[in-house]
Amino acid sequence: MKITVDQDKCVASGQCVVAAERAFDQREEDGVVVLLDAEPPAELADDVRQAASVCPALAIHVAE
Repeated sequence: MKITVDQDKCVASGQCVVAAERAFDQREEDGVVVLLDAEPPAELADDVRQAASVCPALAIHVAE
């Protein structure tokens, strides 16, 4: 699994952090997504997929 994020599309809702806090964080100054792990371990796969599906801006892309 490989994750990419489009910070320009991010609307800082924080849903990604709620769904997968070990893979995503938010910048202090504006809340934009920060990718912590572009190739997370298998045990985070479901959480990462959930984060991508709940992102209101569709800013998270997951390649299997």
